[in-house]
Amino acid sequence: MKIIYGPKGTGKTKAIIDSANAALETAKGHVIFITDTSKYSFNLKYQIRLLDVTQVDVQGEDGLRGFIKGVVASNGDNEYIFLDGVARIADKPLGELKSIFDAIEKLEADFNVKFVLTVSAAKEDLPEFVLKHV
Repeated sequence: MKIIYGPKGTGKTKAIIDSANAALETAKGHVIFITDTSKYSFNLKYQIRLLDVTQVDVQGEDGLRGFIKGVVASNGDNEYIFLDGVARIADKPLGELKSIFDAIEKLEADFNVKFVLTVSAAKEDLPEFVLKHV
């Protein structure tokens, strides 16, 4: 798992979009981009599957965790999953999202999927369960 972090307005979304587009160049499997808006569809290469959680009514931490698990389980060819704004989508403070990070770690190990996430926080404000992935 890779974490792209920084305070709001520091270019995390641009960085994760660039990362997703770059991953497509070497990926042998599918590249998925999960966010809560469809406005980035023109910034992502067309081969990247954009999933806007607002279109399927994902709500809260449990909803997001279940959605992520469903995406991974739905296709064994998924190689990269990019998640822009995990705390915003889960609608909880970052420090309360350990269970999502634990679930993602397990999915990476069990299904050989690579995750990249953005979090809005300065490095010194990252909880330990996030900091270990920086």
